[in-house]
Amino acid sequence: MTATGGIERFDAPLSGAAVIGGALRGMLRAKGGEAVLPQRALQREAGLEAEAIGAYADLCGFAPEQGVPITWPHILAFPLQMRLMLGTDFPYPAMGLVHLHNRIRQQARLNIGDRLTLTARPGRFLSHDKGQAFTLEITATRDGAKVWDGTSLYLHLGRRGQGDPAPVLSGDEADRPVETWTLPANLGRRYAHISGDANPIHTSALGARLFGFRRAVAHGMWTKARAVAALSPPAPLDVAEVEVAFRAPLFLPGQVSLYAGPAGDIRDFEVRDATGARAHLRGRLTPSSGGIVAC
Repeated sequence: MTATGGIERFDAPLSGAAVIGGALRGMLRAKGGEAVLPQRALQREAGLEAEAIGAYADLCGFAPEQGVPITWPHILAFPLQMRLMLGTDFPYPAMGLVHLHNRIRQQARLNIGDRLTLTARPGRFLSHDKGQAFTLEITATRDGAKVWDGTSLYLHLGRRGQGDPAPVLSGDEADRPVETWTLPANLGRRYAHISGDANPIHTSALGARLFGFRRAVAHGMWTKARAVAALSPPAPLDVAEVEVAFRAPLFLPGQVSLYAGPAGDIRDFEVRDATGARAHLRGRLTPSSGGIVAC
């Protein structure tokens, strides 16, 4: 680790064992007083490598002609987010936090072979009726110019917190069934291997039960990527935005359906259970390259 201009640089990878160990230690760490988000940023360099992107794209349903998935920089920045949340200065233990909402925006096309500088920092507190919500912010630059940014909203369960209200997505227009997906029992382990998100609620039934879930739960960011892959045009995206709200756990194995609104410049979508009655994920996609797939 090196520090430059208030930004800490990390080059070594963060292993799944380190994530789990740090998260468990955080649960045992006593914290008192008013919660404060640390004022620091973490940074790493990462290349857009064909083999890693290909494995991710295959698991999430992206076709080769769609190029670098818009969701891929989030995977590259995930170790930085985890290091922030595992830090001794972070106000909440990482284990037990709930990922509520995620928004990503791409400002320019990403290409295999590009080298990105990824920076992650805490954002701000937002209020939620089930506890204290907060954001983590990510930016990705290429040759000094910003090409991508993302915001992840997490919730620490407990007393209602401070800040403006957390964002809400209605999903009213997502009324047309598009695809049905059958999710295998090992999906969480496969995605953890690619993404580095080895949270035990996703990788084993036992780990999930320890945190109150009856079975392992699919990663929310896999569900988001799978929906984006299905609704994006058959060409690389240039400028685009996609935001989602994670509504309910998606248990593995399982079957779900993707619903979407009419094709157009903006498209609302939902991932629902087999009955079509319960939304696991609700989102909105605004792509630019060739419009939205009319499926």
